[in-house]
Amino acid sequence: MAGTDPELEAFVPFFVRLDLTDPAAARPAPDTSAPTVEDRTVPVGPDVPVRIHRPYGARGAVVSMHGGGWVLGDLDTEHHWAARIAAGSGATVISVGYRLAPGHPYPAALDDVHAVLAWTAGHAAEPGIDPARIAVGGHSSGAGPAAAVALRARDRRGPAVCCQLLDEAALDDRQETWSARNLTGTPWSDRATGAAAWRHYLGSTPATPYAAPARATDLSGLPPAYIAAAELDPNRDEDIAYARGLLRAGVASNCTSGPARSTVPRPSCPPTCPGAGSRNSPRPCAGR
Repeated sequence: MAGTDPELEAFVPFFVRLDLTDPAAARPAPDTSAPTVEDRTVPVGPDVPVRIHRPYGARGAVVSMHGGGWVLGDLDTEHHWAARIAAGSGATVISVGYRLAPGHPYPAALDDVHAVLAWTAGHAAEPGIDPARIAVGGHSSGAGPAAAVALRARDRRGPAVCCQLLDEAALDDRQETWSARNLTGTPWSDRATGAAAWRHYLGSTPATPYAAPARATDLSGLPPAYIAAAELDPNRDEDIAYARGLLRAGVASNCTSGPARSTVPRPSCPPTCPGAGSRNSPRPCAGR
């Protein structure tokens, strides 16, 4: 084609030829790939609000918990992040508006998360979710109930969880690791705020493995896990220790440590993860 930039000429054959003989036929089909967003209420006592981010054609799902030290956050503060996870993974993200401490200390949040997990498994056919591809996940304090509900589901023999996605997880109330003792003045989440969050969350209840999963002595039989630990986060070493404990128990896990999150995580998840097999899914790992 005369006058075409040589660097662009190779792309000319890929342009669609416009034919306006029949304008109706020339109109592009509507884009159905954008996720739909729906607010629902899980009918338990008390009811739990959820926000469902459903990409077109999604088969897997992630029951996801927001951060905020168990005292802050809701469906609105988590909306942007949940939407990005849904778009990046190709899985439906069910964001949980669990009850907050100190008004509702442990086990309120865990009970809410477990109720939503059970509801998701029981209603999987409604949005076309494969019940074998339901994961749990969360960020910071929200990752604690995610790991805890995986423990509870194992002990109660259901609902089935295909994998855990734990991002900068708060798992250990004791704060005895090197990072917890030495990374004390980090921005946003430091040792003092972590200790206060745990006090509010636990209330007068002694910590158990369901409250602080790092206390669990038996990690066998849990679903595979991807754990992201921020380099300068007080929670870093407890996350790494939890991943190592899973590996020792024969559970496939992958832990990365790096700067705090700034983009959608692209973990090397096990092939059982809800996004596995989609065009956006990462390459499955070998559990190293």
